Amino acid sequence: MKVVSVNTGDARTISWRDKEVTTGIFKYPVNNPIYLGSEDVENDNVIDRRYHGGVDKACYLYSANHYTYWKNLYPALEMPWGMFGENLTVEGLDEAEINIGDIFEVGETIVQATQPRQPCFKLEFRFHNNEIVRQFVDSGFAGVYVRVLKTGNVQAGNEMKLIERKNSLSIQKVYELLYASDFQKEAVEMAVNDPNLAASCKRDLMKRWSSYF
Repeated sequence: MKVVSVNTGDARTISWRDKEVTTGIFKYPVNNPIYLGSEDVENDNVIDRRYHGGVDKACYLYSANHYTYWKNLYPALEMPWGMFGENLTVEGLDEAEINIGDIFEVGETIVQATQPRQPCFKLEFRFHNNEIVRQFVDSGFAGVYVRVLKTGNVQAGNEMKLIERKNSLSIQKVYELLYASDFQKEAVEMAVNDPNLAASCKRDLMKRWSSYF
């Protein structure tokens, strides 16, 4: 896997459904390295820390390979790297091949996969389509949140190297469990008992399947 773009963004206030909403989703490529801190990316804007940033979701990665799918779906829409609010656009990233807790070296940093991204309405600001959240869920292309075990700089061209593999559910499988219509008891229990899964994702799984516990 290889980082093809590093992206940051300024806060913007958008008029949405008759109210003002401030967002940091408008991220664009930058030429200089970005610094991955323990809770966020330096000089980036994280607005709502209930859902972004913090130790478990310090940085968001999305696959460059998935852009082909979205460009086919939105052929008239300009789609720069960072379109999904990711700080790192990574060539070869595959959610089915990354497990919760897997540890990677990227540039000067060491990061650990913690959960898939759960889309929110702010994707509408970039896609100008209120169907985008459902499309994002249906695509299966969640991207990966990571915790930063060793802080440092990352830049375009850096390799993302697996240094420790965990015997756990894949990012793709956890994403499936968050939105599945059928309860998968063994898989859900494995997920919520995984010490490396982000705490917020555990809560969402417990809430989603509360009637089964």
